Amino acid sequence: MKQNILKPLTALSVIVFLAACSKDKKAEQQSNTITIENVLDSKPLVESGTFKGTGAPPVILPGQSVSFTFSAAKNQRLTFSTMYGWSNDLFFAPENPGIKLYNDDGTPITGDVSTQIKLWDNGTRVNQAPGMNVTHPGTAVTTPQNIKEVMSTDDYGNTYLPASSLIKVSLAYSGNSTFTATIMNTSGGTSNETPFSPGVWAISYVAGGNLLLPEPIYSANKPTANGLTDIAEMGDNTALSTYLTGITGIFTPLSPILVVVYDGSENPFYKVGENDRAEGLKDLAQKGSADALAAVLKTKAGVKNVYVLPAPTSTVLLPKINGADGGKVSQLLNIVAGDRIAIATMYGFSNDWFFATTGNGIDATQKGDVSGSVGLFDDGTAINQFPGAGITQFNLAGTPLQENIPIQAVPNPNSFTTLPDLTKIIKVTLQ
Repeated sequence: MKQNILKPLTALSVIVFLAACSKDKKAEQQSNTITIENVLDSKPLVESGTFKGTGAPPVILPGQSVSFTFSAAKNQRLTFSTMYGWSNDLFFAPENPGIKLYNDDGTPITGDVSTQIKLWDNGTRVNQAPGMNVTHPGTAVTTPQNIKEVMSTDDYGNTYLPASSLIKVSLAYSGNSTFTATIMNTSGGTSNETPFSPGVWAISYVAGGNLLLPEPIYSANKPTANGLTDIAEMGDNTALSTYLTGITGIFTPLSPILVVVYDGSENPFYKVGENDRAEGLKDLAQKGSADALAAVLKTKAGVKNVYVLPAPTSTVLLPKINGADGGKVSQLLNIVAGDRIAIATMYGFSNDWFFATTGNGIDATQKGDVSGSVGLFDDGTAINQFPGAGITQFNLAGTPLQENIPIQAVPNPNSFTTLPDLTKIIKVTLQ
């Protein structure tokens, strides 16, 4: 009889115990929302610079030349400006959007590209007959005119040879998306002999196949701006160089964000000093696709949840452009004490750089801004080129050139450029 009473009591005790455990487990569960934002205040020019002669003053005399080196991807263009020195306000520049650098098949263009250079009137001074006796700055026009191409004769009846008879521009390609442009003064002995002034040059980013700033130096049939007048009238490139420098810098989207919740003792998909594990990180770092890596992670012990978060309308998280907010994604996470969070996303305009949480990720129960836990890494699977100006970068219509070296942090400054603090590119918040 006593045994019959104990059996139901024992069963009841087990049920009560299990219910208590379940209640305790539920009590441990928490919710935390992770938000990742592209907070980069982007710039439209990937590179810009200046050039000048070696004399005093540093003009480029007939027979002399100057050279400068730059990187560029397919569809990017080179533009520059330099004063026709013995004029009142004329300048040489390529016709917008600039000098074409690659053929349609992706092969680099080299040699003489002078036919793409034109002579332009800044529209701010009355043109005297060009020559060494021109008065500087000369007579200001009553009403400033729009910039216009000078073809054979100007509005005052002065005559000019084609720009390509006075200036020779040639391109040399040294591989890995790197060009050298040489500007030579070939005006000596012509009816339009002239020195050239110190000048400026620029390369615009390409996004979605389009140049972000197709006319960085001048716009034909529009008023001069941003310091170009100082070059056209006085050969002084200071003001325009300052303007171009201010809009030169970093532009990159972030790929759809990989978010992993796990309870292990180390990051489940990469480790600095190790080679890529061939589990899908390469696709994320080179192409911005996290799908393969996400699928592998879902099969790993200790991994609780895996998310791939695309931006709602653009898929990639765009940076801030002209003051507009950058892309942002969020995900509600169900977590317990001891859980960790790892994230990863491609530095979109690179060969194989990716942002990821450092070390063993982030405490999933933490609150607030945790952006300081994110680093920038080189996956070691593709040869690097200038970020945003590489012919083999996947997001610039290229095919990465393969390499196989250990994953490492991207130095800053690096051999290509200087990045802003990473917290000014990617922001991660838990709340």
